[in-house]
Amino acid sequence: MEKEPITIQGLEKLKEELIYLKEKKRPEIVAAIAEARSHGDLKENAEYHAAKEEQSHNEGRITEINDIIARANVIDVTKINNDGKVIFGATVFLENLDTGEKINYKIVGKDEADLKKKLIYFQSPIGKGLIGKNKKDLVEIDTPAGLKNFEIIDVQYI
Repeated sequence: MEKEPITIQGLEKLKEELIYLKEKKRPEIVAAIAEARSHGDLKENAEYHAAKEEQSHNEGRITEINDIIARANVIDVTKINNDGKVIFGATVFLENLDTGEKINYKIVGKDEADLKKKLIYFQSPIGKGLIGKNKKDLVEIDTPAGLKNFEIIDVQYI
């Protein structure tokens, strides 16, 4: 079983989702199935089939989260001595040298990645291009949108 790196925040979020799915969502679905069953003929009962499908999705996600947690290799960057190197869990402050735009990303695991929240997967093109580099380095990264040039302004372990 391959370990999957995850930040402390990512693990906490998964645990919260798991509690919600088990303690809130699961009983709601069971109640919806019981309600639909009481309406009689199950073959033509759309509510029953919808609730059973939702139950299947919910149980699948519970299994998936349990698997992720079992394989989790929790990395707490706040406990690592910051030498300016880009590592998993670090927040990297960049300047796009082509546009002058300043942007920052936190490098995270697959299940935490969310570009809207500036959380990028460490195996993504930008993640791979940044890991191992240092503060003040100039980095050229081949992204799906083409070649991009960045300067690493700062690296924080927060």
